[in-house]
Order: sequence, then structure tokens, then C-alpha cells
Amino acid sequence: MIADPEVAAENRLLRPFLREGRIVQWPARQHIRRVLLSEVARSFPPGLRIREKDVDSLLHQFWPDHCQLRRELVELGLLNRKNGLYWRIG
Repeated sequence: MIADPEVAAENRLLRPFLREGRIVQWPARQHIRRVLLSEVARSFPPGLRIREKDVDSLLHQFWPDHCQLRRELVELGLLNRKNGLYWRIG
């Protein structure tokens, strides 16, 4: 099996920020945050509507400030929100 060079590059980029599936340091650079948040967004099944309470519970497993994660995921267009429900785009 041939390794995807793009995936390998992302893994190297995220190595200082993730340990055992948890964020250990918040990236200062926007492009690294985007890659990190894209990784977090992959934990949501595409299109499945999820209540905010459940979104917060899932995000808290990644980073103590789950509200920060939720807000940035929505701002970057990785999650969509309407009537208290969230879903992954794409």
C-alpha cells in the first residue's frame, strides 16, 4: 500500500499539537489551525444532525474549551448550524 504524501505531510504538521487524539497546544498559525480543525471535523459523520449538547460533549474530548472549537468549526465552514443542530459539511 502506497502512503498518501498529503496525509503524511498533515500528520507531520499536526504532530506537535495532537497527542493520543487530544489537542495539547493551540496552533498560532491559521493554516495549521485549519488542518487541525479539519481533523476534528472528521469525527462528525457527514450530514448527521447533532444537538449542541452532544457536539460539546464530543468536542470536549479534543480540547477543554469546546466552545472555542465549535465556534471555529462553524466560522471555517467545517460545521453548519441551524436551530440548535450541527452537522458536518461535505
